[in-house]
Amino acid sequence: MKTYENTGSKDTRSGFGAGMTELGRTNPNVVSLCADLIGSLKIQTFIDENPERFFQIGIAEANMMGIAAGLTIGGKIPFTGTFANFSTGRVYDQIRQSIAYSDKNVKICASHAGLTLGEDGATHQILEDIGLMKMLPGMTVINTCDFNQTKAATIAIADHVGPVYLRFGRPVVPNFTPANQTFEIGKAVQLQEGNDVTIVATGHLVWEALEATKVLHAQGITADVIDIHTIKPLDAEAILASVKKTGCVVTAEEHNYLGGLGESVARELSQSLPTPQEFVATQDTFGESGTPAQLMEKYGLNADAIVKAAQKVMTRK
Repeated sequence: MKTYENTGSKDTRSGFGAGMTELGRTNPNVVSLCADLIGSLKIQTFIDENPERFFQIGIAEANMMGIAAGLTIGGKIPFTGTFANFSTGRVYDQIRQSIAYSDKNVKICASHAGLTLGEDGATHQILEDIGLMKMLPGMTVINTCDFNQTKAATIAIADHVGPVYLRFGRPVVPNFTPANQTFEIGKAVQLQEGNDVTIVATGHLVWEALEATKVLHAQGITADVIDIHTIKPLDAEAILASVKKTGCVVTAEEHNYLGGLGESVARELSQSLPTPQEFVATQDTFGESGTPAQLMEKYGLNADAIVKAAQKVMTRK
């Protein structure tokens, strides 16, 4: 079994900030818009080095989306930044009408996604944003797992023509993917190889999936672990190739089981290869206030939940 080392825990939002710093130095068309959350988005270095390419919109997220759409007409590549809840639910009409319908080259960058926003509670957490965004025609949806991958994704989406939703988080999490990685939109990354069960994970649940494989391995169970950083377009080929071998699948995400990664996988399987599947996700509920670790434990979004789901789904082969 391949092992992965935590090279130093970091928050994924800092990976976004590092990516923006690099883009500020290498791509003159990249501009940044923020809804009064410079510190939370970790973009101060970009602003210091490129003050003429930064727009502080204030707490006016709908206006930010409209301005971003307009900036694309002049050839700019706008990156908007605020919490995931305010990047999607609050401004869905503006995204749909001004960005997605017009196929504008806007990068919607959303921090503090999922339950791990933590103590700010249910009003600031969002567990339905992936579903909201993946249903928009032409929208690319990316959910990264650590600092390095978030930095690489931030840089990569600047070269992608079309609207993108980039989702990342607040808490400090293990940093384990390569620092020099090439991020390929729409291409899954296989982290472990096994024969008994496929575990398809995204975001913060990727590390939890790797931790789960250690427990499963001790029980004589080997798992394919696939990091799905791009939920749309989904790498169906990689998923189907794995499931043909293992005969069952667990999907794991920090999102409602309705509308998220799990449903995308289930749709592909139903059309091509009906397969037993278990969902590790929130169960059609809002979150609540608590530390990230407490919430992940309570809502069953951790390695232990993945182990139990793997054990259960294997009985359904």
